[in-house]
Amino acid sequence: MLAADFDYPLPPELIAQEPLAERSASRLLAVGAAGNPWRDLSFSALPGLLQPGDLLVFNDTRVVPARLTGRKPSGGAVDMLLERPLEPGRGAVRGPSRALLHMRASKPLRPGQVVVTDGGDLVVEGREQDLYRVRLPAPALEFFGRHGSVPLPPYISRAPEAADTERYQSVLARVPGAVAAPTASLHFDTALLERLEAAGILRATVTLHVGAGTFQPLRSERIEEHIMHAEWADIPPETCAAIAAARAAGRRVVAVGTTVVRALESAPEPLVPWQGDTRIFIKPGHRWRVVDALVTNFHLPRSTLLMLVSAFVGRETLLAAYAHAVAERYRFFSYGDAMFLERAIQDAGP
Repeated sequence: MLAADFDYPLPPELIAQEPLAERSASRLLAVGAAGNPWRDLSFSALPGLLQPGDLLVFNDTRVVPARLTGRKPSGGAVDMLLERPLEPGRGAVRGPSRALLHMRASKPLRPGQVVVTDGGDLVVEGREQDLYRVRLPAPALEFFGRHGSVPLPPYISRAPEAADTERYQSVLARVPGAVAAPTASLHFDTALLERLEAAGILRATVTLHVGAGTFQPLRSERIEEHIMHAEWADIPPETCAAIAAARAAGRRVVAVGTTVVRALESAPEPLVPWQGDTRIFIKPGHRWRVVDALVTNFHLPRSTLLMLVSAFVGRETLLAAYAHAVAERYRFFSYGDAMFLERAIQDAGP
């Protein structure tokens, strides 16, 4: 399979630059298992697509203010983005700590390089592939929490604003550690969650700390040669029990976002409580084990997330749905609109 098999034309003006005033006011394109017809809905219509006893699984990761600008002692600017803390407990210890950062400067940074920030000096210790291993003056989550800013995605061509602190965060966000939002969950507000609960729709959570690698393009034209970035995930016992109960009752497991899909499909079989790093690359031909339906935003052309969703409903069905969304002027990517997808009975390849 080639990356070009997962390309589609997207007018730049359809890339959402701002969130809507109301979370659940976004649009929702519903695609059934048969692929047609499309249904153009409001996201607030989601309860009508579900049945009592269906289980919505959310990612409760919390986005940290992971972007930071520093400078070399010589004065040169250094742009930094936290990828992950390295200390035990993901930031729980006191004192100097280490983290992996994306760093960009006019010249490559070498071991021993000091980077000056308002929160103290950082010291580059070395490289781990595309990332820099850096020593910080405080635990990583604490340090970036105090001195960083909202890490808006690269396709949002504006500086973060005060409103982004709340809107680039799910209302269910609980566990700090992500540097990108699980964007499908951004459409849910308290009122919609209450309506879903009143309709008998159940809820559970997993944690997957989304990394900046989610925005990285494929490095080769053949998708089988791509190596995924690692992300830390946790599936708690109560979520495993909720999924087992839904299965026993003949109800669906509905993932809210591709990050939930990646966490659930990375777990051992049969599903048991699990935590650890995942590098799972879900592409057409994947044997689905857990997820029956999916709420997701629209994804970048040629991206691994577009390939994941293609594996869920079939590549041709998905690209036809995207063409419909472009024609109907849906809003794309993190602050854009959403889809509700029912899994194809047979997975389709290109």
